Amino acid sequence: MIKAVVWGENVHEKTSGIVADLYPNGMHTCIADALTAGGIDASTATLQEPDHGLLQSRLDNTDVLLWWGHAAHADVDDAVVERVADAVYGGMGLILLHSAHFSKIFKKLMETPCSLTWREAGERERLWVTSRHHPIARGLPNLFELDQEEMYGEPFSVPEPLETVFISWFEGGEVFRSGLTYRRGAGNVFYFRPGHEAYPTYHDANVQKVLVNAVNWAANPEARITDVHAAPNVDVAAALEPITARGPKLHEDGEEGFG
Repeated sequence: MIKAVVWGENVHEKTSGIVADLYPNGMHTCIADALTAGGIDASTATLQEPDHGLLQSRLDNTDVLLWWGHAAHADVDDAVVERVADAVYGGMGLILLHSAHFSKIFKKLMETPCSLTWREAGERERLWVTSRHHPIARGLPNLFELDQEEMYGEPFSVPEPLETVFISWFEGGEVFRSGLTYRRGAGNVFYFRPGHEAYPTYHDANVQKVLVNAVNWAANPEARITDVHAAPNVDVAAALEPITARGPKLHEDGEEGFG
């Protein structure tokens, strides 16, 4: 069974009555419950836990990490961000939700500003499936709507994705690439836009289906790569075909260098 961890900032649920009413046990718990109902072994972690709930031992046993953040991106410890990035490079799947476009981990993996335009007006959002046979869109209609959502608009300053699975249209006229896939190292990465905390987005059946599909898509069945930063100096004698060293050298065989 796929093991997923839903990481939630868990700030708005404690500071806003609106959010607390919608998600009395936290957005992270609502999402985890939907994943569990979809046949996934899902647990949660939050910003307030030691190491934000993301110890190395836990990441080592996580197939897919889902990340929701908004008000406290700056409070996420850089060491934890590096730890998560290395897990992604090694093969762990990562799903970024809504305001996580501005999270430290997404910016690190994208190496771009990840900026956009936005408006909080409870607008109707229409999501079009742009890749009809993509596993993340399995079982969905060609389009579905959310009665109220926060608007995100283009331009979205992210790298060109491998695939655009969803495009959103908003009542005010803006459009946005709302479902983007990437590959970073051996890890599958998916950004999914809907999920403003003031609206019941994560209770929506279609949104829950997207998340279940995305976890199944992002999970990598292969063994995790653990030495993602290793750049070994391969000895001449270890070459697959016999060779003779020629020309000047800066390093002795096996010595660490600039690789």
